[in-house]
Amino acid sequence: MLYDFKSIYSACVIIRVILMPLSFGEMYTSLLNVKQAINVERQLIDHLETYIEHESERLEDIKRFYAKVSDLHSEVYSGPSAAMANPLVAFTLIKRLQSEWLNLIYSDEAQENTQDFRSGYEEVEKEGSLPKLEDLQGAAKGLMRLQDVYALQVGGLVRGHFQRITDGNPIDIYSPTVSVPLSGDDCFLVGKVAYELEDYYHSVQWLEESVRLFRGAGREWSPENEGTLEDALDHLAFSHFKTGNISYALSLSQELLNHDPMNGRVLKNVQKYERLLVDSPPLLSTDTGLKRPNTTYLRTRNTYERLCRTQGTQPTHYENPRLFCDYFNNDSPGLLLQPIRREVLSLQPYVVLYHSFITDSEAESIRELAQTGLRRSVVASGEEQATAEYRISKSAWLKETAHPIIGRLDQRITLLTSLNVQPPYAEYLQVVNYGIGGHYEPHFDHATVSGLDTTHSVDAGGSTAFIHANFSVPVLENAALFWWNLHRNGQGDGDTLHAGCPVLVGDKWVANKWIHEYGQEFQRRCSPNPEE
Repeated sequence: MLYDFKSIYSACVIIRVILMPLSFGEMYTSLLNVKQAINVERQLIDHLETYIEHESERLEDIKRFYAKVSDLHSEVYSGPSAAMANPLVAFTLIKRLQSEWLNLIYSDEAQENTQDFRSGYEEVEKEGSLPKLEDLQGAAKGLMRLQDVYALQVGGLVRGHFQRITDGNPIDIYSPTVSVPLSGDDCFLVGKVAYELEDYYHSVQWLEESVRLFRGAGREWSPENEGTLEDALDHLAFSHFKTGNISYALSLSQELLNHDPMNGRVLKNVQKYERLLVDSPPLLSTDTGLKRPNTTYLRTRNTYERLCRTQGTQPTHYENPRLFCDYFNNDSPGLLLQPIRREVLSLQPYVVLYHSFITDSEAESIRELAQTGLRRSVVASGEEQATAEYRISKSAWLKETAHPIIGRLDQRITLLTSLNVQPPYAEYLQVVNYGIGGHYEPHFDHATVSGLDTTHSVDAGGSTAFIHANFSVPVLENAALFWWNLHRNGQGDGDTLHAGCPVLVGDKWVANKWIHEYGQEFQRRCSPNPEE
């Protein structure tokens, strides 16, 4: 019979320096890859600067030609007709019209400058370091996930604030030191991702902001934008139609026709909406407010999100007098002089937090060792493993031979638990880095053969929520979170259903260690619960 044990220790602190060459693919699933994208854009900025310099030189040449010709027309050709009798004047006029204007108009210089700029972009693209469409879509889904789990207001996010409505007023739940507002095009792309998923609950909210911002910008056009006011109106009108708000869909479509009166498809939509309103006039008492769709696959969604929002502040849970803190040595000689601070967070399931389990330098070393091996995290799918939307991260596995520090950490776990952590009694160390809105929805570790799981260290969000036990553990840098996944009889402990809450702000790094209790069942020395 297989017994599972889980000891998790955080290889965490925010990465402050880019430590490895650029990665590729699924950039949005790892914040490390997102940070590396900064260097990618710096390369593109250099190419753009060169392009601007060359184009500026070309435009200066054009301005010089313009000034020369304008001066001739104001000073020479507007004078006495005798000027044209001068064969030199006549020759230069004919020469300009037949040659110079053609050279200017059909010059290859502009095309060459553009081609050089494109070639620089394509070189970066060939390196595989540019985000793909999947990354943009994944990042947009991450924003919508944060919006839902933390009940964030889209209007606040657009202004760069993380706000929740409390008693009718927007309250900042986190104030980042650095933030940026979103543009109309930014909001359009998020709304478009939701729209293409037929997720009109989110598309309406993001496209409303897009339309508002595009309207505020007037008819000003930006070459970097993908969307326009007309695009946003088009998508928003249909989104409102799909949510049952036909009156507003009609109004938006009529506004769109003001900008594009010959759009046959929109004209047909207007006629359709008008017929629907005649056939079924809206009631004045009809509630047109958006309602978030129910979920069929995540039955614990409400509890999960509530625990994520509390971020570990559950006073009723922690008032249990049987919970305690102490300095723990497990009667291990190696810990007698340097015991570990233990905080018992829960008795059922038995969950313990070990403070300062690793040092900052150890955490940094683990991150460096893992970087080159990071790949999209997977979950069990039948007998296979596959990526999933409910787990957004990248992970790497480190053997003890990777570096002496791995062996030292394994030894520390053994001193703390009296368990053998060497294969086949344990898995290799799994290091995980989370992406934009990175999370792992409620799951059991004992439901999978490989024992995949998560923990954390971030600025905001990222708590570990125990769903059935009704409490969450907030982020604590360099600490270890410990619990038993199975009862002594080998049955899974249903109270260990847990989740990694989405990272709101920060860089979430995790190191997981799973130990199989089979063959060492009598080593449960760290639990104060006699039933365990």
